[in-house]
Amino acid sequence: MMIKPQITPVEIELIQKLISSNPTWSRTRLSVELCRIWDWRYPDGQPKQISCRDLLRQLDAQGRVTLPLCKQRPVMKTGHINHIQLMLHDNGEIVAGIRAILPLHLEILQERTFEMQEFKSLLEQYHYLGFDRTVGENLKYLVYSQQGKLLACLLFGSAAWACAPRDQFIGWNAASRRNHLIYTTNNTRFLILPWVKVPHLASHILGLIVRRIASDWQGKYGHPLYMLETFVEKERFKGTCYKAANWIYVGETTGRSRNDRYSNLQVPIKNIYLYPLDKHFREVLTGDTHC
Repeated sequence: MMIKPQITPVEIELIQKLISSNPTWSRTRLSVELCRIWDWRYPDGQPKQISCRDLLRQLDAQGRVTLPLCKQRPVMKTGHINHIQLMLHDNGEIVAGIRAILPLHLEILQERTFEMQEFKSLLEQYHYLGFDRTVGENLKYLVYSQQGKLLACLLFGSAAWACAPRDQFIGWNAASRRNHLIYTTNNTRFLILPWVKVPHLASHILGLIVRRIASDWQGKYGHPLYMLETFVEKERFKGTCYKAANWIYVGETTGRSRNDRYSNLQVPIKNIYLYPLDKHFREVLTGDTHC
C-alpha cells in the first residue's frame, strides 16, 4: 500500500495519457484509476481518491496537467451532497461467446445493501452520464454470468412527462397521458461493464428484461407495466442493441431540456425507442379509467 506517490515526469505523463485516452472520465473516475495504479489506499482497501483529487488539483493549478472540467453533483433537498462511495472493482477482462456465460442471473437491488453501493459506484465511474439520484418508482438490476461474474447494470425509472413521438405512437392526449404514465418506465441507464467483451450480450439482456420486468414491477409496486421507453443519444450511440431486441424506433427528441423555460437551452438529440409489453397496450394506456 503506497503512502503517497512521488510525482515525477513519469507520473505526469501517466496522468495526461489517462486524461487524453478517456475524454468522458470525470475527475473522480480519474482519481480512482490512479489510486488503483499507484496502490494508494486506506488500510480497509478503499482508494484514497479524495487525497488523489487534491493532488490533481494542485498539479492542475501549477500547470503540470490539464484536468477535465468539474462535473456538478446532484444536491439533495436537505442541501447535502448526494454522496456516492466509489469502489474498486474487479476489471479483469471477460472475453467469451454468449453461450459460454449462459444462463444469466438478474438481481433486483434493495436499498442500503452492498450491491446497491456497487451499482451506484459502477454507474458513476463507467457510464458517461454517471449515477443520478432516482425519485419515484424504479427498478435497479445487476446482471451476472453463469459463473457469477458481474456483467452489467440497468436502471428503470420515471418515464418522460411529455414526448411527442411516443405520445403519438400510443395515442395519448394530455389527459390520458396524465392518468396512465405510471404504467410506463424509462430505461435511463444501461451499462455493459467496459471490460466485458461478449458479442450480443446487450440485446440478450434486454430480451430477458422485457420478459420479466412487468412481473418485477407488479411485485414491488402492486401495478403492472405496459410500455418501456429509452432515449439514445444519436451522436454517441447507434442503438444497435435496442434494435436487435425488437424495440421500436418512433422518432427523436427536439434537442431541448425539460428545464428549458425560454427555448434556448440545447441538449443532445436522442433517438426514441419503445417496447410494448402487452398486445393491448394502446387500449389500456388510452382508456378512461385506471387499469
